[in-house]
Amino acid sequence: MRELLFFINYVIGLYVWVVIADVVLSILMNANIVNPYQPMVRSMSQAFHSVTEPLLRPIRGFLPRTPGIDWSPLVLILGCYFVQWVIIPNLAKLF
Repeated sequence: MRELLFFINYVIGLYVWVVIADVVLSILMNANIVNPYQPMVRSMSQAFHSVTEPLLRPIRGFLPRTPGIDWSPLVLILGCYFVQWVIIPNLAKLF
C-alpha cells in the first residue's frame, strides 16, 4: 500500500509540473513570444489544457473573478502540495 501512495505522490508531483508548464506556455503565447499558430506549440498547448482544465474549471467556479489574473493554477498547486505533504504521509503512517 505504501508503494501505491508513493506512486500517487510522484504522479501528483508530475501533474504540478504540467500545470506550471501550461501557465508558462499560456503566458508566452499571450505575450507573443511564442507563435500560437505553430503546430507544435498548438498541440502542446492543447495537450496541457486538456490535462489541466478538468481540475481548474471547478476551482474557477468558486474563486472571485479578478481582471487579468487567473488564480486557479495557484490554488490547484497549493492543493496538490497539501495532498503531497499532509494527506499522503498521514495515510502512509496507517499502513
